[in-house]
Amino acid sequence: MHKKPFVSYRAKGFFFYFRLMSLQVKGKIQQILQPESGVSRAGKEWKKQEFVIETDDQFPKKVCFTLFNDKNALLDKVKEGEDVEVSFNLESREFNGKWYHNINAWKIDKVSDQGNIPEPPPEFRPEDIPPEPEDDGGSGLPF
Repeated sequence: MHKKPFVSYRAKGFFFYFRLMSLQVKGKIQQILQPESGVSRAGKEWKKQEFVIETDDQFPKKVCFTLFNDKNALLDKVKEGEDVEVSFNLESREFNGKWYHNINAWKIDKVSDQGNIPEPPPEFRPEDIPPEPEDDGGSGLPF
């Protein structure tokens, strides 16, 4: 089953519909903040970690992203000063007449000067060549 393109939210008798957004931005990691943790009102433990990147636009912007729970491990592969591309979702919610926003990262890729460079394939070894098939009686057919 695939995700619906809209999310509904009910509060105080009103329904709110949000279109799911997935965005990307490139920049240099300026700061990785200390992890935080706690327990929700429902009794579930949570962990979050934030990090800040600065874009390389004509007018650079600093953006603080949040990682929650298992996504915190994404920061293990990067360090301050590295160029990255961050995929994220925007989320807003209202509480007591005031709006709060989250920029939730869900993917972090390292970026080089040439753009994203995938890991090279493993080196070729002679034992990777499959064995020759046995003689099939001269028909030349594989079956």
